[in-house]
Amino acid sequence: MAVRKLAGLVATLLATSFVIFGASYAAPGDPVTFLAGGKENLTPEYLAAIRAQYHLDDPFLVQYARWLGDAVTGDLGRSMQYNDQVFDLMLARLPSTLGLVAYASVLFVVFGVALGVLAAVRGGRADSAVVAGTTLATSVPSFVTAAVLISLFGVQLGWFPVMGGGSLWHLTLPAVTLALGALAIISRVTRQAMVEQRELDHVTVARASGLAERLIVTRHVLRGALGPIVTMCGLVTAGMLAGTVVVETAFSLNGIGSLLVKAINTHDFPVTQAVMLFMVAAYIVVTTLVELLQPLIDPRVRRRA
Repeated sequence: MAVRKLAGLVATLLATSFVIFGASYAAPGDPVTFLAGGKENLTPEYLAAIRAQYHLDDPFLVQYARWLGDAVTGDLGRSMQYNDQVFDLMLARLPSTLGLVAYASVLFVVFGVALGVLAAVRGGRADSAVVAGTTLATSVPSFVTAAVLISLFGVQLGWFPVMGGGSLWHLTLPAVTLALGALAIISRVTRQAMVEQRELDHVTVARASGLAERLIVTRHVLRGALGPIVTMCGLVTAGMLAGTVVVETAFSLNGIGSLLVKAINTHDFPVTQAVMLFMVAAYIVVTTLVELLQPLIDPRVRRRA
């Protein structure tokens, strides 16, 4: 099974890299004009020299094979805007993005699972309130949430800084913005998984034997529901890297997401290709690991396998 998953992972990464490079190749605008620097350099001789230097006259498949071969060895090219190695640019900004994702993951796991447990155990008004609140959270776009949090907690109340990073305090509002949608998903999955577990026979037997409700919830219901909860937490965390694009731009964080936005706006194709490939590769790798670990987390999956 692991070998088959690994082969599928490699095939998916290859297909993804081809799509990303092809999209950049077909994007409007000639990269030569951006590499030339200014109108005074747009002479036929200079443009021909640039095309020869960057092998832009080669066929598409030749360019793709060269780019893929370099990417596999860690050479992601040189940025057209910063005139620096793309790998170094990404490496310098990666800690900020990973810190934001880690902070947001802690928030949505803790509060999402807690709200899901509350809705499943209490029911009634508590259940309705959690469902209504999570529905509202998923319906509000991230940039709207960011604007509201900046206006309320950053400008009016002055509790949190609204720009830049460097500490957990700076990352609090961005992390809350990033975690809200994920929190709604995890709370719903937790609620549904626990409702299903409460109807199983072993829970009914435990309740009939006089076991305290608190022990029934923790030992039988929540433990049995951990499989889908942990799996969904892993999938949501993997998808958060793409979500940082909006959040980092809104809060002026110097991370991978904001680097991608700047690269797209300036037609910096090497950076755009590298960041998009990194985001998709990270998502594919994490989801594959979650799928491989799922039988260890959920015994029902192991029995079916």
